[in-house]
Amino acid sequence: MARNDYRNRRNQNYSEASYDEAVRARYRRRAARAGGSGSGGFDHGISIIQVLFLVIFAAVALRLIWLQVIQARELSQAAEDRRTNVVTLYARRGTIYDRNGNVLAMSVECQTVYANPVDIENPSRVAQILAQNLGGTVYDYLPDLTSDTTFVYIRRGVDMEVAEKLKSELEAEELRGIYYLEDTKRIYPYGEVGGQILGVVGVDGDGLTGLEYYYDDILRGENGQMIIEEGIGGVPIAGGAYQITEAKNGTDIVISLDINLQAKAEATIAEAVNIYHADSGSVMVTNPHTGEIYAACSTPLVNVNDLEHADPAGLSLKLVTDSYEPGSVFKALTLSIAFNNGLVTPSTVLTVPESVLVGDDYVFDDWTRTYAEQVTVREILQDSWNTGTAMIAQSIIGDELFAEGMDAFGIGHATGIDFPGESEGIVTPYSQYDGSTCGFMSFGQSVAIPMVQLVRAYGAIANHGVLTTPHFLIARGGEVVDWGQGEQAISAEAADMAIDCMRAVMQNGTGVNGQVYGYDIAGKTGTGEQSVSGEGYTSAHFTASLCGFANADNPEVLVYAGLNGVSFLASASSAYIFSTIMEEAVNDINVQPVY
Repeated sequence: MARNDYRNRRNQNYSEASYDEAVRARYRRRAARAGGSGSGGFDHGISIIQVLFLVIFAAVALRLIWLQVIQARELSQAAEDRRTNVVTLYARRGTIYDRNGNVLAMSVECQTVYANPVDIENPSRVAQILAQNLGGTVYDYLPDLTSDTTFVYIRRGVDMEVAEKLKSELEAEELRGIYYLEDTKRIYPYGEVGGQILGVVGVDGDGLTGLEYYYDDILRGENGQMIIEEGIGGVPIAGGAYQITEAKNGTDIVISLDINLQAKAEATIAEAVNIYHADSGSVMVTNPHTGEIYAACSTPLVNVNDLEHADPAGLSLKLVTDSYEPGSVFKALTLSIAFNNGLVTPSTVLTVPESVLVGDDYVFDDWTRTYAEQVTVREILQDSWNTGTAMIAQSIIGDELFAEGMDAFGIGHATGIDFPGESEGIVTPYSQYDGSTCGFMSFGQSVAIPMVQLVRAYGAIANHGVLTTPHFLIARGGEVVDWGQGEQAISAEAADMAIDCMRAVMQNGTGVNGQVYGYDIAGKTGTGEQSVSGEGYTSAHFTASLCGFANADNPEVLVYAGLNGVSFLASASSAYIFSTIMEEAVNDINVQPVY
């Protein structure tokens, strides 16, 4: 009995020990696995999970800091951009008036038509109505009406009546998606007249050519803007936030043009180009005492209200931008330099040979002469002697004084005219003079200038020797602009002597066809041969001109009239143009006749 009790207790203890050992073994196996319990087991797994959570939390926190702090402004702006639309409010451009108060250029109210393709349910029908009212075809509008955007311009500068008709037709068919903005556009009441001088304005309201470009900063004003809050799909939110910065209108200006005289000048030169088969023609009319320009033009002319059919060459003014060899019209400047230096007077008698050596070439006159002849300086200009003028320049004035005189007249220098694209010309500086420079330049060869320089120099002779700046602007914003006086090119006495000789040209010499009955005119003709690249001087291809002023003793108006690429002498072509325009000018400006 005792033996059995012992055996049973031993077996029980053995079973309990074996069970505990098995439990411990299972525990050890679990602990040995990653993430298990116990030392290096369960506690170690908790540590890894905690680290992972911390890493994830740190990454999220850093991302939030990046987005909410570092990129906050950029993201906020991007979100704002996505839900707002900025529309430019164009300033009204300043009005341009002529000297008599006539409106030459003005901005009128119009509409800008734009579309939100998201709102358009029937783009084909909308395109049809747009084409019917704005021109073009359906296919001109469909790409914009079906584009992936919420704002697209359809047409700028639509007349108010057209815009109202378009709006009415779309509303009648309940077609949405076409909207309108108040705008202005530039119109020119006189059309082609003065268009070359006024210039043109681009679709965004910026001046592109002429005075519109030169005075763009005055005329343009400052555009404003309207910021509209939009919802999903780009639809403006009713009652949504918006902001308007009002546009500041441009400043009005008054220019010196007389639009009636401008019209006469344009019509006359356009007709003359056809009559004389010229490449082009130019006219400028000024007040020699102030430099104000009453009229100016060159062919081809341009209608700024119809640029689609305009010749691009008509947008520049050749008097300012292009250079030509002036020919004998230059002789008045040569003699003025001689008078200014006290070397001769109009009555000085000179013995002029049949030819004069200039460099390696001989210079002759336009008529055949086989002997030397005694003539006065007055007669040299009156009958346009090449030999006499070259002899005075080379033998009496000399290179240095001649170069100084040309420089004093502003030849080879920009005049400062308020018009874009002015050229300085091609004038040999004194340091590069050779044996022929002075002689050829004296009668207008081997020198090329824009004719505005000649107008300015002749203006100085008419203005007691004082240069003025040719200009168009006379007032801005109601305030008169003071252009001041320029330098003294020659003395008043020298100017009087030059006028005495120029009066003889018009009364008895090459300028008689330029006379206007009742007026005392001083002037000079010029028939300048033009050098063609690679060919030298070509026959019957001249710049024929006449420049002069009235009345000679107290000039109030100066006229330049010239034809380029013409086969006629100035006395038989440009003199008649000069007379026609001068007659109009003295009447328009109210210059009184002297007999």
